[in-house]
Amino acid sequence: MSVMSMFARVVALVGAGAVAWRRAQSETPTPAWGNAPVVPEAKPQGAIPTLKMPTARGWDAGQLPTVADGLKVNAFATGLEHPRWINVLPNGDVLVAESSQVASRIGSLFSYAMQATMRRAKALGESANRITLLRDRDGDGVAEVQQPFMQNLNQPFGMALVGDTFYVGNVDGVVAFPYTQGADSITAAGKKLTTFGTGGHWTRSILPSPDGTKLYIGVGSLSNIAESGMEVEKGRAAVYELDIATGEYRIFGAGLRNPVGLAWEPSTQALWTVVNERDGIGDETPPDYLTSVKDGGFYGWPYCYWGQTVDDRVPQDPALVATAIKPDYALGGHTASLGLCWMPAGTLPGFGDGMVIGQHGSWNRSKLSGYAVVFIPFENGRPSGPPRDILTGFLAPDEKVSYGRPVGVTIGPDNSLLVADDVGDVIWRVTGA
Repeated sequence: MSVMSMFARVVALVGAGAVAWRRAQSETPTPAWGNAPVVPEAKPQGAIPTLKMPTARGWDAGQLPTVADGLKVNAFATGLEHPRWINVLPNGDVLVAESSQVASRIGSLFSYAMQATMRRAKALGESANRITLLRDRDGDGVAEVQQPFMQNLNQPFGMALVGDTFYVGNVDGVVAFPYTQGADSITAAGKKLTTFGTGGHWTRSILPSPDGTKLYIGVGSLSNIAESGMEVEKGRAAVYELDIATGEYRIFGAGLRNPVGLAWEPSTQALWTVVNERDGIGDETPPDYLTSVKDGGFYGWPYCYWGQTVDDRVPQDPALVATAIKPDYALGGHTASLGLCWMPAGTLPGFGDGMVIGQHGSWNRSKLSGYAVVFIPFENGRPSGPPRDILTGFLAPDEKVSYGRPVGVTIGPDNSLLVADDVGDVIWRVTGA
């Protein structure tokens, strides 16, 4: 056993002690979900934050996630290397970005503890830096072809095809590549269109506008609450808009700590995102959220959360706090809601129009949350009811190990729902039973 692995076990024991102590101090709060959640008062955790992350185990042979009534699930592809995001090409090929968070400089005992814990949970490691092509030739719901589509990228995540150009969201910026319809791979050199800071929240999702003239890109913060100052956070915690014709790009929505999944609501053409909120002030405080993104809107980070609730740990900007927009729909505290896609009515039996969300799962609360794929129903362009589970069972009942952790979600070429699982190294396929 390595020194870091041994240290991870020690950290887990210390974390368990902190969890037990905090549970003894207060009742378990009601999960903060929906349009009008009850968000508990902040309780700063200080130098010893709650740290509880299950060990990554993976799936046993024949083991599957638990699927909602009326649905079934199968493995569309296995043996991947930390699959994070999915993109479906017009010819039905499925592309999967395989990448990981990589270790940063260790500046404190806490950062060493975090890295040790994240490695044990398979949330940190060597990045494959690859996009893999999956092809189901015979239509049986399993990809017979699994081969490299692009290699030697830089922590790739978001992908988009617009016309004959394929866009990749590397950690340091969006890169454009020439694409030939039906190609098995891209080997041509790309053109870098944007530059983003690296480190911290590293995923760079991409979503084309419905008319194909613009790209929208999610860029997360470097830190939790700008503890190293706002200068290093410049240009981060935002959704960008890139004009494809001119190459100009600008911040479209700001104050979004870590906006990852992006999706269009078709009836209103509004842009929506899921955002991972700040840590260290409680199990349900504040909740992660699903929200529409208004052009020029500010959503609070780092000064405030869930509207204009001030975070006293942060030097304040009252004028900016006064403009903060309350998000549309709470998704529970620290659920790590990452994946997002619009699912039209009829895609899965029993489900109407709404958003599907891949919840990667918490690491920093006394009772774990997330580790599920959930559905939020919509009516008239807005969330319209409580969440419904699509896939669960990614976490062991005793919360000690995770079999998988869902990330990206998208509608497959056969009208199925595809889910990237970066601990199980699987792409799951959900259909009617």
